[in-house]
Amino acid sequence: ESLKNQLDPHFLFNSFNVLSSFIFYNPSKAQKFTSSMSKIYRYVLEQKDKELVTVSDEIEFAKTYCNLLKTRFEDSVDFEFEVKNEDEQKYVVPLSLQLLLENCIKHNFATASKPLIIKIYSDGNYLAIENNLQAREQLKESAGIGLANIVQRYSMLTKTNVYIEKSEDIFKVKIPILNQKSSTMEPKNLTNEALAYDRAAKRVKEIKGFYGNLISYCLVIPFLIFINLQMTPQYTWFWWPMLGWGIGVASHGFQVFGIGKNWEEKKIREIMEKDRFTK
Repeated sequence: ESLKNQLDPHFLFNSFNVLSSFIFYNPSKAQKFTSSMSKIYRYVLEQKDKELVTVSDEIEFAKTYCNLLKTRFEDSVDFEFEVKNEDEQKYVVPLSLQLLLENCIKHNFATASKPLIIKIYSDGNYLAIENNLQAREQLKESAGIGLANIVQRYSMLTKTNVYIEKSEDIFKVKIPILNQKSSTMEPKNLTNEALAYDRAAKRVKEIKGFYGNLISYCLVIPFLIFINLQMTPQYTWFWWPMLGWGIGVASHGFQVFGIGKNWEEKKIREIMEKDRFTK
């Protein structure tokens, strides 16, 4: 839980650093960036509490995040995805690709003449994230949240290690692709009381996630409106993140409080009860 709680402020802090630079020298980019950022941050809030997500979901999110990086770096960075179809329904740690992509950008320089090429591809039972090594001189020591976070979270779910490979030309991180969810996530042979407690705990986590999403929306959107009106009042770009994220908050609320995925679960229970009485 402590490791997962690092992800939300880490992502938000880094995104605001980029946004603040855009506001001054390129307001139109700031508008596009905030729109994409709201979609990505919604995924961060919704997925960070999960133990694992499908490779397909993580790749889709990574592509959205890459579009955000493209907005920032344009032709200075390029991305290649080569993930096997059979790997897409397997599992990885959520937000692992976002943290690794961020590390690639953070520790390497990228220019139009010497672009940073980042590849994400299947490598046996691993998902590899590789970049051409163009190490930049670090003015201050890195906090090391990204890679250490991923390594520690995997160590709690599987005995398979995260591999880091470095040569003169490339830097590569390989994260395990898991065939099924860990048994530690699926309680077995529990008493009715324990099962009820487990369901209640999951329910509380869902509600907590929604209120975290709502509180973040109520804090971040007014901040963006203030920045927009103070710095570039002629460009009212705050509408995009406000509407995009607002729709996401509403959808999250419907899902948590009985509309959406929970409706499916209720229907399944209803049919099961009906079958039991019929027999």
